[in-house]
Amino acid sequence: MDPVPPGRRHLPFLIVTAVLLGVIAVGGFLYLMRSNQAAETSSGSSAPAPKAKGKGGFDPNRPTPVVVDVARKSDVNIYLNGLGSVTPLKTVTVRSRVDGELVKLLFKEGQVVRAGELLAEIDPRPAQVQLATAEGQLAKDQSLLKNAQVDLERYRVLFKQDSIAKQQLDTQDALVHQYEATLKVDRAAIDNARLQLDYTRITAPVGGRLGLRQVDLGNIVRAGDANGLVVITQLQPVAVLFTVPQDAMPVVMKRMQSGEKIPVEAWDREQKARLAQGALASADNQVDPATGTVKLKAQFTNDDYALFPNQFVNVRMKLDTLSGVIVIPSAAVQRGAQGLFVFVVGPEKTVAQRVVKLGPTEGSRVAVTDGLREGDLVVVDGMDRLRPGGAVEVTGARPEIKIPEGKTKGQRRKGAEK
Repeated sequence: MDPVPPGRRHLPFLIVTAVLLGVIAVGGFLYLMRSNQAAETSSGSSAPAPKAKGKGGFDPNRPTPVVVDVARKSDVNIYLNGLGSVTPLKTVTVRSRVDGELVKLLFKEGQVVRAGELLAEIDPRPAQVQLATAEGQLAKDQSLLKNAQVDLERYRVLFKQDSIAKQQLDTQDALVHQYEATLKVDRAAIDNARLQLDYTRITAPVGGRLGLRQVDLGNIVRAGDANGLVVITQLQPVAVLFTVPQDAMPVVMKRMQSGEKIPVEAWDREQKARLAQGALASADNQVDPATGTVKLKAQFTNDDYALFPNQFVNVRMKLDTLSGVIVIPSAAVQRGAQGLFVFVVGPEKTVAQRVVKLGPTEGSRVAVTDGLREGDLVVVDGMDRLRPGGAVEVTGARPEIKIPEGKTKGQRRKGAEK
């Protein structure tokens, strides 16, 4: 059997030694780490403990930031709103009164015209021929009448001399009257021919804006054509038809009977831009039983053509004005179990909850009939975390609003900077 080499005999001893040295090194490292942690803990034991914070890092002891506005006295207009549509006062389809070929078109589509302005011409030659014929017939009948009148004078002289019978004189007198009646017919024919000649010149019956052309040059137009030549729509002034509830009619009729002009405003679909200002013109004479509303008509000058026929608009009609009432932003009003209320900021930088009674609303402002005094600061933003008696910090306000005296100098400076 071969003897074991000297290197292999010492191999187990070397492995055991290496393991022991590793264990000793790890234990020493852990001992040093624990010693350092104990030293840091003992050196920082005198430092104050941090304040506890609520959920999400919110400090419950910190004042709640809010934005305020002041309750002030102002005038509030009472408006009656409705949905209306723009309706032109006059819409006329221009048609020809005679038949003939269209030889001239003197307008452009979309043009604004005045009443009596020439728009088109029809071939006048047939009417001129009729006029010449009527004038010739009149001249012929005038000659016959003149001759009959001369014979009548002769017959009268002869009848006085007892040279002719009375019947012959009466016959001549009737012939003269017959020719006089014929002249009246001839003059009427001349007037008719001149009228037909005038009808070949088509003029605007009313002033307004022209629509699209319905016929082109060279076509034969007739008096019975349904489409006509063009449509004229009067836009200055223009009317707006809108509806209001039947319960509001007593107030409206009272104002109309007093002779006062009731202002009416037309706003766009989103009620962001005012399109025109006018006045109430008239009211319908009955209530629509299907909707329980009454139609009203307002009239606008429409100088800038902001209103267009069949356009839908929002109508605001001013019925009355409340003077010297307390007004606040509508955003300050909250609804709770006790009804409508607002948060009021006091001099001690705390909020109180006050129940209020509201009046009419105008835009973003609302009138308060009970519950507030002039000068009270109401919270308009940041009331989600407010509780009655809680501390607040005013972080935003209008320039004319004064911060309560309970604030420190640094807080007032910070609010002014913001």
